[in-house]
Amino acid sequence: MSAKKSPLARQKDEHGSKEKLVDRLVAVLGKIKSDEGGDDLKSRLLAASNKKLLRLLEVGSDIQSKFGSVEKLAEETAKALGRAKDAPYVAKLKTYSTGKLYDLFQAASKKAKKAA
Repeated sequence: MSAKKSPLARQKDEHGSKEKLVDRLVAVLGKIKSDEGGDDLKSRLLAASNKKLLRLLEVGSDIQSKFGSVEKLAEETAKALGRAKDAPYVAKLKTYSTGKLYDLFQAASKKAKKAA
């Protein structure tokens, strides 16, 4: 029985170094949300914990593969919540952070699946 790897061990196994992980994360986030400069974002991400970086990469990759952009994720979240025609609500969802919006989508999808 193997023990769960620490975030540092996972980061080193999967990406080699923190800089490579941050570069990959900047690339993924740049594709789904293009409102922040690369140098500022990179410096902030280098100061973040490995656990947070791994979570951001996982969420960013899921959003990129399933939705393509944060705007599309916001629209799908509103649809899952039954408020797709409420334009101000969709606009408010687009201002949420990527992680918060993704978690909200997952909760709404799970709730809708349970009700069906």
